[in-house]
Amino acid sequence: MPELSDNQFDIIIAGGGFAGSITALILNNLNFKVCLIEKGRHPRFAIGESSTPVADLLLREIASKYNLPWLRDFSRYGTWQASHPKVVCGLKRGFSFFKHYPGQNFATDANHTNELLVAASVNDRQSDTNWLRADFDAFLVDQVKEAGISYVDLAEIFSAEWNDKWKIGVKRPDEEISIQARFIIDATGSGALSGRLFGTESSAEGFLTNSFAVFSHFDNVPRWTGKLCRDGISTGDFPYDPDHSALHQVLDEGWMWMLRFNDRRTSLGFVLDLCKSDYAGLSAEQIWKDTLKRYPGLGEILSDISLSAVPGKMIRSERLQRRLDKCYGAGWAALPHTVGFVDPLFSSGIAHTLSGIEKLVNIIQANWNDNHSLYAGLKEYENAVFEELKLIDMLVAGCYKTMDCFGLFNAWSMLYFAATIAHEQNLMKKEVHGYFLCADNHDVREMVQTSYQELLETINDRMASEEGIRRFTENIKTRIEPFNTANLLDPSLKNMYRHTAAIL
Repeated sequence: MPELSDNQFDIIIAGGGFAGSITALILNNLNFKVCLIEKGRHPRFAIGESSTPVADLLLREIASKYNLPWLRDFSRYGTWQASHPKVVCGLKRGFSFFKHYPGQNFATDANHTNELLVAASVNDRQSDTNWLRADFDAFLVDQVKEAGISYVDLAEIFSAEWNDKWKIGVKRPDEEISIQARFIIDATGSGALSGRLFGTESSAEGFLTNSFAVFSHFDNVPRWTGKLCRDGISTGDFPYDPDHSALHQVLDEGWMWMLRFNDRRTSLGFVLDLCKSDYAGLSAEQIWKDTLKRYPGLGEILSDISLSAVPGKMIRSERLQRRLDKCYGAGWAALPHTVGFVDPLFSSGIAHTLSGIEKLVNIIQANWNDNHSLYAGLKEYENAVFEELKLIDMLVAGCYKTMDCFGLFNAWSMLYFAATIAHEQNLMKKEVHGYFLCADNHDVREMVQTSYQELLETINDRMASEEGIRRFTENIKTRIEPFNTANLLDPSLKNMYRHTAAIL
C-alpha cells in the first residue's frame, strides 16, 4: 500500500472496482488530489462482466480525453489480446438468445424461430469482451498505484463528519486513519455505504422488473454449439459462434447467462422472475438443480460441470432491483451502479457506469470552485441517472413479460437494440452525450412507453396468437424505423443480424 504522505485530499473515492479506479485515474490527470479506499483486497471475485459497443466507445473516449492511452487497448478484443493477454477476458461478438420450453429439449427450425443472434462487431478483432473482473479490476488498481494515487485497501469507512469538508474515519486491520477531503464519490456499487454516511434510503419501489439471480463461475463448461451439432441443429448461417457472445438461454420464468472466458472459466447464472414462481426458502443450490431439471436441454450440458476455485460456491442474490432516493448531497455524489440497478439482461451495467463517470467528472471539473453551479450540475446528473434507470427498467420488464412467447420477446427486444444504435450514433458523432440510451430523447421514450402499453394490452387480451404477434411486430418495426440502420425485424434475415453497430 502506498503510504499516505498526508491526510488532506480534494476527493475520496470509496470502492476500488473498475469504476472507482477509472474515476481516480481521470481525476488525478485533472490535477485533483485523490484517495481511493477499498474495503477488500484485489484480486477479488465480482460479476458484471459483459461489455458492449457503447462501453467500448466510452472507454476509447475516456482514454483519449483524459490521457489514459493504455486504456484504449481494452476497448476491443484484438488490442486487448495483443497488449495484455495475461489479463483474462472473453470474446463477445454480440447477443445470442435461445428459447427453451419446460420439459423439452431445445429445438428450432430453418427460420430460427427459437433463436436470435445480434452481432455487434464484424470480426473477432473488433469484438467486445467479457471482463474477468478479478483480473481487470486488479490491473486497474495497479495503474492507480503506479500513477502515485493514494490507495488504501482492507479499509472500512466507519465515520464521516461534514463541516464544509469531510473528516473520514477509516479502519484497517492494524490501524485507524483519519482523512479529510472536500468531496466523496461513492463507487461501491451498493447503497450500504451512502445509507450509513449520507442517510440515503434504498428501495425497489416503483420498478417494473422483479428478478433475482443464482450464479457462480464454473470450470470446463461444454460448448453450446457442441450440443446444437449433436442434436443436428445447423449453425451454418449463424453470424458468429454463439459461445463467443453474451449467450442467453431464455426460459419461461427467466433466463440464464453464459459468459465464456479465454481460460477454463465460464460465468453462469440464472436470473428468475419473482412474479412467476415462489422461491422463498430455497437455497441457491436447490434453485439451480430444480431449474436445470425443468429444462433438460440445459441440464444435459451442465450436468458434470464443477465450480471454479473462486468463488467456489453458488451465490443467491436478493431482489436485484434497487434505487437510492438521491444521487448526491452536500459534499458527495454516487456513481450509477451505486445509485441503482435493474437487471443484467442487456449487459447495460458497464456502459451505464462509464457514462456516469464522464458526466460526474465533467461536472466536478467545470464547477469545482463554484458550489452553486456544482450542485446545479449534480441535480441534473441525478435526474439523468433516475431517467436512465427508468428506461432500462421498462426495456427489461417487457422482456420478462414475453419470455414464454419468443415471438413477442424477439419483437420487444428490438427496442433495446434501436435505443442502443441511437446512443452509439450520438457518441460516434461526438455530439453532447445526453442521457444513457437516449433516455432524454422524447422520441425514444415515447417509442418504448407506447410499445409497453401495447404489450400489456396484447398480453391481457390474450392476443399472443400468430396474428397478435405479427401485428405487434409490425408496430415495433414501424416505431424503430428512425433508428433502424441494421434492418432489425427484416423477415428475410431470419433472426440472424450480422452487424448492428451504428452507421453514420
